[in-house]
Amino acid sequence: MDNNKSKKKAPKFSIYWMYAIILLFLFGVFYMDSNTMTKEVDYNVFEKYVVDGGVSKIIIFTNKDKAEAVLTDSLAKVVFNESQMQKSNGADAKVITDIGSVDHLQNQIDRWKSEGVFKGDVKYEKSSDFSGLLWSFGPIILFIGFWLYFMRRMSGRDGGGAGGVFSVGKSKAQIFDKDGPIQVTFKDVAGLSEAKTEIEEIVEFLKNPQRYTDLGGKIPKGALLVGPPGTGKTLLAKAVAGEANVPFFSMSGSDFVEMFVGVGASRVRDLFRQAKEKAPCIVFIDEIDAVGRARGRNPNMGSNDERENTLNQLLTEMDGFGSNSGVIILAATNRADILDKALLRAGRFDRQIYVELPDLNDRVAIFNVHLRKIKTEPGLDVELLARQTPGFSGADIANVCNEAALIAARHNKTVVERQDFIDAVDRIIGGLEKRSKVLTDEEKHAIAIHEAGHAALSWHLQYANPLIKVTIVPRGKALGAAWYLPEERQITPTQAILDEMCATLGGRAAEELFLGRISTGAANDLERVTKQAYAMVVYYGMSQKLPNLSYYDSTGQDYGFSKPYSNERAKMIDDEVSRIIDEQYERAKSILKQHAEGHGQLAEVLLSREVIFTEDVEKIFGKRQWTSRTDEILAAKSDKDPATPASASSTDNGDVVDVDHEDVTPPPYTPPADNK
Repeated sequence: MDNNKSKKKAPKFSIYWMYAIILLFLFGVFYMDSNTMTKEVDYNVFEKYVVDGGVSKIIIFTNKDKAEAVLTDSLAKVVFNESQMQKSNGADAKVITDIGSVDHLQNQIDRWKSEGVFKGDVKYEKSSDFSGLLWSFGPIILFIGFWLYFMRRMSGRDGGGAGGVFSVGKSKAQIFDKDGPIQVTFKDVAGLSEAKTEIEEIVEFLKNPQRYTDLGGKIPKGALLVGPPGTGKTLLAKAVAGEANVPFFSMSGSDFVEMFVGVGASRVRDLFRQAKEKAPCIVFIDEIDAVGRARGRNPNMGSNDERENTLNQLLTEMDGFGSNSGVIILAATNRADILDKALLRAGRFDRQIYVELPDLNDRVAIFNVHLRKIKTEPGLDVELLARQTPGFSGADIANVCNEAALIAARHNKTVVERQDFIDAVDRIIGGLEKRSKVLTDEEKHAIAIHEAGHAALSWHLQYANPLIKVTIVPRGKALGAAWYLPEERQITPTQAILDEMCATLGGRAAEELFLGRISTGAANDLERVTKQAYAMVVYYGMSQKLPNLSYYDSTGQDYGFSKPYSNERAKMIDDEVSRIIDEQYERAKSILKQHAEGHGQLAEVLLSREVIFTEDVEKIFGKRQWTSRTDEILAAKSDKDPATPASASSTDNGDVVDVDHEDVTPPPYTPPADNK
């Protein structure tokens, strides 16, 4: 027990101690001043108070030649005002005066007593004048205390550490080991089989290096995790920290950035110094693009760039003249295109591991991981949930599971059901339903015509994404929304892009054909179509007049102040974009004219029920002519659950590729007279 007590750390000095001392000092002075009523007067006035019989006691201070008289209540009311009397809290009222000598005052007191003027007590004391000492030396003491405190902080003692003034250049990296708080393992990382294989090889080398060195192999010095946000790059790094039995340094790229010159480079040096001391070890730098951006791209008028100095020091430490054996660098970014080429070369980052969005099988595995802690209904179809979430990242799937649990709890359920997951997907993709938003019959009719146009075209185009669900209930900022289940293609043919553009323009085309007017509700559609058309011409080389040309720079390098093409070529690009959009718009109107009756039936169902599903479209138009992988998925689902009614909202939901009618302000409604 004694040893344990001796090991206890002494209490650290805190700035709050200084605050407490100041408060006590002020309170003491205030208390002493507020509980005494003392007034300094001339000796003549002092003598007059005694002669008039207003003094009950005299105190003589022998060391200062001063005398103090305690006044009677009647005289105190005359000498001091009423507010002073109230603040005194019943303290004695006194007056103090200078005396020539103690002997002279003593003779005067004897005379007053013989004359019967003064009958009180006489007391001899030595004055301490503590209040005066506080006012004289208190500020000096406080100043010395503050100076000592800040000097200890600047020297890094008494809890200064990395927060001290002189330790601003120290590394802020967190160090984890096998007994640390991170308990994530590779079992907690679903999918990403290829990425995990390469990462596991690095961990295996640290555990059993002889297996590789006997064959003459060397472990990669660094691995860069690249991929879209939310795909699990940082989670993989946490798994490495949990699996490896070596020290793990974790730091963000922004931790190197500081307002002081040279701090970033100093922190890099300190980080690698600590890593070399604990080698073999792993250093993880998250969001490395904060310091790894390509140099010289935006020169700051020739001045010294602190970020570039930090990057130069990082390059030197990773593969410079000095030895750096036993330190493996892991880094993560979703902007690999803007990183400096010197940082990406072999010898620094030997491997670039692309962590892409999960496919169907990976999404099933990710759902299984996140469903471990959720009470779900028996027999929940996890594969169905994975099919409903194409394009979702691991973070999105975690959000779906959490949102489903919240929805089930909101409805006082004991388990999370399939419907809750479906509602969660709708909530995340389209936003909250806003049934309280007031829409006129005219606006509802316009939205129904618009959305029915999308649904009809997507059903009759080969490469268009099959419709899953359409609603005219406002969600988020949109007054209408459509859900599709897109094909997970690796490459996209020209006709697929054209079909998608045609289906996107179906809403505007339906408004023009069946309402005789257009509205602002197609703003989102037109934006997407325009971007797709420009991508076809400028990036993919799919134009008739400008074939096999691409002005996209995948390296991320800027072109400077000029475009990579002439003004004549820019006009040709604009003309081609306009031609492609015009052709698909006319094509959309042509298809809608052929199926005008079916379109009208869809619009009526939307107006009456506010939502339509795949089954409703199939009843009106019949089965789709083209069989795709998506159709097989939907057919398999209907075989598993044939009793699901057409109006149930448990139909598969995919990505939102249509969120329309953000600002619907149509002119006065007139029924369509001619569906030409």
